[in-house]
Formats: sequence, structure tokens, C-alpha cells
Amino acid sequence: MSTGLIITLIVAAAAVLALVLLLSGRLGGRPSVKRRFGPEYERTVAQHGGDAKAAERELRERLRRYGDVRQRPLAPEERERYSAQWAAVQERFVDSPVEAVAEADRLLDRLAEARGFPGGGFDERVSALSVHHPRRVQGLREVHAVAVLAREGQADTERLREALVHAHALYEDLTAPSADDRAAERTGGPADGPRDGGHGVRDGDRDLGRGGHGGPQHRGGPAGKLHTARTAHRHDAHRRGA
Repeated sequence: MSTGLIITLIVAAAAVLALVLLLSGRLGGRPSVKRRFGPEYERTVAQHGGDAKAAERELRERLRRYGDVRQRPLAPEERERYSAQWAAVQERFVDSPVEAVAEADRLLDRLAEARGFPGGGFDERVSALSVHHPRRVQGLREVHAVAVLAREGQADTERLREALVHAHALYEDLTAPSADDRAAERTGGPADGPRDGGHGVRDGDRDLGRGGHGGPQHRGGPAGKLHTARTAHRHDAHRRGA
């Protein structure tokens, strides 16, 4: 067998293998969508009753519609303003948890709009955010849903607290410098390069619902403040019952 024929056979075999991998979803298929969306992938599959193909069609459609969204940089004074507003939400939680969660819902919506995410409605904004902040977008869903339940008297203080902690994780993502912000700082104008892979900013840096720097043990952080608020509510309830 000639050397040329051997090379031809090797190339042909490699091409067949690549085609098989592509068709089986192992090359550019299911794992890439799952890897990009992380927990949002699992949530979407569950929403489709375990139908992974239907979930992937939905997620690819989101990528097609919102993958090119550029996150508008925040000016330093804008970051300071949003930081002050979020601090006010946390302080308000101590005495008025229902109102605080409702304001957190509105604040996240304003912040997402300021960052350039489309807002033709709640569902559209969530879909757009899920492409670029897939590991934190659930915080907006939760705080929005709990705010509605709280108005109807169907959410206790603990559930309100958890919703606000999860919402804070998305707030941090939206206010943290992104690839677009850094590009704008280098060029002195709006960024025009591609986003950072769609995984959001600082995903996984903190687990605000548990221990560590973002958990209840760190009393200076958001979860610590909400833990203090929860304790204050319990003490208040105890005094009323005494």
C-alpha cells in the first residue's frame, strides 16, 4: 500500500469521525449549550419536561436573538448611585421586607435596562439576561415572583430574605466591570468587541446563600445584613408574643 493511499485513508477516517461526533451532539452540540448556560440549561430542560432537544432549541433561539447584545458600560457615578440604592434596599428590609423586595425587583429592572438589555417585557429581559448572565439570572426570576407573592401575603420573611440574597448576586454581576467596560476604558468609547463567552461577570465568585465571604457569617456583606434583619424580626415577634 502506497504512502499516499495511507494518508488518504487516515484523512477520510478523521472526516468520518468528526461527522459522527457532530451528529451525536458531542462537537458543537449539546455539551456546548449545556456548558454555556449551566444551571439555566438544567432549568430549561426541566421546564420542557425533560426534553433536552426542545430545551436546546429554545436556548439556541435565545443565543440567536440576544447573543450580540453589548453590555453598556456604567459610569462611575452610575455605579455609586446603584450601590447607594441597593444599600437602601438592604436597610429597608429590616423594617419593611415586603417593600424592600419589591424595590429590589424594580432596581434590577432599571439596572438591566441601563446596561442595555432589551425590555419588551419581563420575559424578554430575563431571556436576554440568561444569555449573558446564565448563572445569576434566576435571582431576577425569584425576586420578581416573591415580590408578587408578598403583595398577596403569601411569602414569609425567610423567603423574602432568600430572594433578596439571590437578587444581590445578579446585582453584583450587573454592576461589576465587564469585558465591554474594560474595552471602553481602553478605547475611551463604547466597546465593539465580542462579549466574554456569555458566562456573565464573576460567576461563581461567591455563594451568597451560605458561608464564606458572601455568607451569613460575614456580617458586613448582604447576606449578613439580611441575617441580622431576620434575627431582628424574630426578636420583635418574641416581644409581641411575650
